[in-house]
Amino acid sequence: MSFLFGGRPQLSSAEKIAAAETEIEMVSDMFNRLTQSCAKKCIPPDYREGDLNKGESVCLDRCVSKFFEVNMKVGEKMQNEAAGKQGLGGGMGYGM
Repeated sequence: MSFLFGGRPQLSSAEKIAAAETEIEMVSDMFNRLTQSCAKKCIPPDYREGDLNKGESVCLDRCVSKFFEVNMKVGEKMQNEAAGKQGLGGGMGYGM
């Protein structure tokens, strides 16, 4: 009944595990996209040295920073849109 007063409903153990698995999949996917995108942009396909040079290192640092910045902005935008839709449709159906 806590959901009636603004609280979240309690999740079962199986639901918690499923949510954790989904979160791990999402984080893994984001990491893989980040790695592929930044490596493609910053590291040439023909390796000349075993270590990153200064230019590659700076490029990777900037790429990762921009990736996370954009990811955060997209997440905030999606949350705001979801909250707006929930606010518009939340009162419908009551009192009819």
